Amino acid sequence: MLLKTEADTAQLARTLAGLARPGDAILLSGPLGAGKSVFARAFLRSICADPALEVPSPTYTLVQAYDGPLAGIYHFDLWRLGSPDELDELGWDDACEGIMLVEWPERLEDMVPPNALHITLDVNADGSRHARFTGWPERLGALQATGQDNRA
Repeated sequence: MLLKTEADTAQLARTLAGLARPGDAILLSGPLGAGKSVFARAFLRSICADPALEVPSPTYTLVQAYDGPLAGIYHFDLWRLGSPDELDELGWDDACEGIMLVEWPERLEDMVPPNALHITLDVNADGSRHARFTGWPERLGALQATGQDNRA
């Protein structure tokens, strides 16, 4: 999917927030500057139904928890995670019952949740982003139905 602007990335996040359910994990991969934080901020504001929600980066705390209308929502930034063994200290098991948004999921190693939606964001030469999806085949049809699927 081609994301021409930051607004496109935010709209994708809002669309996926409407599809998320308790027990879901959305895993965001991509280089620095690819739009993971833009996606996370828009996703959290949408799923919490609060457009002014303060969304601090969990880069140093590793996880930030939010109260959502359906379940707890957990935003993980695993860039600084030493090993997957540290996830227990971060409340990983409890988070698995809520909705998880995970930046740098490569650090999870063998703890990747089954049935997760993997989103890889890449930056194109013109500054636009390209999003690739793995998972949620039964739900991603909603992207096409909303006109959100701009493949390029």
